[in-house]
Amino acid sequence: MSGLYDSHLHTPLCGHALGTPREYAQAALDAGLAGLCFTDHMPMPRWYDAPWRMRLEQLPEYIAQIQAVQQEFAGRLDVRLGLEADFHPGTEKFVEQVLNMHDWDYVIGSVHYLGAWGFDNPEFVDEYEARDLGQLYRDYYALVEGAAKSGLFDSIGHLDLPKKFGHRDPSEQAALHALDAVAAAGLALDFNTAGWRKPVAEAYPAPDLVRAAAERGIPFVLGSDAHKPQEVGHRFTDAVKEIREVGGKVVTYKGRKRYD
Repeated sequence: MSGLYDSHLHTPLCGHALGTPREYAQAALDAGLAGLCFTDHMPMPRWYDAPWRMRLEQLPEYIAQIQAVQQEFAGRLDVRLGLEADFHPGTEKFVEQVLNMHDWDYVIGSVHYLGAWGFDNPEFVDEYEARDLGQLYRDYYALVEGAAKSGLFDSIGHLDLPKKFGHRDPSEQAALHALDAVAAAGLALDFNTAGWRKPVAEAYPAPDLVRAAAERGIPFVLGSDAHKPQEVGHRFTDAVKEIREVGGKVVTYKGRKRYD
């Protein structure tokens, strides 16, 4: 895995991850990665998703923790600092303010909610049975398009996340339309290997969407979405093989700039 970066991983500050940032960095070093970029769940307004992300007053602590790891691993591992931000209509100004609080390396834009429903939360998986899957995906990808057009993010996180529990998109039309928006905005896609650890047993995006993205010139940023150190770099060799087989490109970000 020489030369590869894991650019999607979390810390206990989000309230649902285990292990210290130092342990994640050591796991990356042990796995032979060149570097990693922490992208913990960014603060949002207090009414939004409060149990699953750091609070605004914890942001300086997050920055300080990662800076300490950067210093300790200097010369051995390239440690970068980013955020996984949420796109939720009405919160864009708040997100913009948080993004202006620090010089981040990389910002993932993810959609985790359809209205008030956290569709990737196993506590609320029964809601899928009450939904029309076609409409669900159309609504979801409309939000992904909004994220792509917002100008806030560097990449789109786990593109086809609603499939997490096995509820697959009955049509790729909305997804392909969203990919057009991602390409037009010049964004990358988070190739998220966590999907291989979920009930759907498939990385995000699905192979057909990986091919469609590559055809549109959309690059990929590798991410394990690790919530514990042993998940760092999960199946990256498989991920790179899948991307390269369809002519795709793997990139990283530093200082919000893309590097091949």
